[in-house]
Amino acid sequence: MKKLLALALAAVLALGLFAGCGQQNKGAELALITDIGTIDDKSFNQGAWEGLVKYAEEKNITHQYYQPTEKSNTAYLESIDQAVQNGAKVIVTPGYLFEEPVYIAQDQYPDVKFILIDGNPHNADYSDYKTADNSVGITYAEEQVGFLAGYAAVKDGMTKLGYMGGMAVPAVVKYGYGFVQGAEYAAQELGLADGSIEIMYNYTGGFDATPEAQNQAASWYNNGTEVIFAAGGAVGNSVMAAAETAGTKVIGVDVDQSSESETVITSAMKGLSTSVYDMIKAYYDGSFPGGQNLVFEASNNGVSLAMDTAKFASFSKADYDALFAALQNNTNNIATGILGNADANGNEIALGSIPVKAVVVTEVK
Repeated sequence: MKKLLALALAAVLALGLFAGCGQQNKGAELALITDIGTIDDKSFNQGAWEGLVKYAEEKNITHQYYQPTEKSNTAYLESIDQAVQNGAKVIVTPGYLFEEPVYIAQDQYPDVKFILIDGNPHNADYSDYKTADNSVGITYAEEQVGFLAGYAAVKDGMTKLGYMGGMAVPAVVKYGYGFVQGAEYAAQELGLADGSIEIMYNYTGGFDATPEAQNQAASWYNNGTEVIFAAGGAVGNSVMAAAETAGTKVIGVDVDQSSESETVITSAMKGLSTSVYDMIKAYYDGSFPGGQNLVFEASNNGVSLAMDTAKFASFSKADYDALFAALQNNTNNIATGILGNADANGNEIALGSIPVKAVVVTEVK
């Protein structure tokens, strides 16, 4: 019995050390701070972490991650300070929640480089945007990859679609707006009648898997929705669970989520891993683009659909490649014509202002 207890205690201690390894190692040059998710969220944090790990392991550079104790600027800044004290030279912060913390930290730690993913540094009231020479802000053209997803779904023969986003932050809004416009574009190409495509549309208000999100998705599926584009981190897990029960389909987000569920027919991907890898490489190569706010889009292969693992019935790789090339080259202004969350003057665009004829959007509050 004592031997069994000893073994059990050793196992617990080992698990404890493993669980905390991201935050206990000292002297790591490369660091990543998670936002409200985990390092293995199969989505945003994991995609960014994989890019950091890839470079670190290739070059044998020490690296670790930090998971703040809560969702607050104070907790984020504490984790950044801990990373700096532990020797971080480059800190990756994935998520718009880091816009204000990085705005502050970039001045506090001028010798540390910050890679802010999905945002640009600004102060609390948004009156000052400043990306210092030791920082780079990276955003993505979510509206373009959302467009690809909506287009593919309709070209594949689906007419009853759903969009379930998390919080209505710019990235999530752009995914949804692009999805609507892509569905419309495909419908016009196919010559479909006005009102022939239905899209159920909702923001859950968070990025967690919840019974409420699963029930909402199940309700849509039960009423005929064929596929739901889930763009809300772990919200996707709720949608996948509903789809598995209903025998329907899901479009994943941020990274290739095909391994998460057989219901995932493709994923609207950002080049998270690649962009993090490239920025870290730029630092070590002496070409870090400090002071810049970069946009990753189709033209620089920053967004894409997961086609290698796709499960479409008829939408082909050739169909996808043709549309993607048009976006890359902005053929007939197709790329610049896709509306994001704001107009050229920065004014917010309402969902109902998107010009559609074949598509009917029903927003669920």
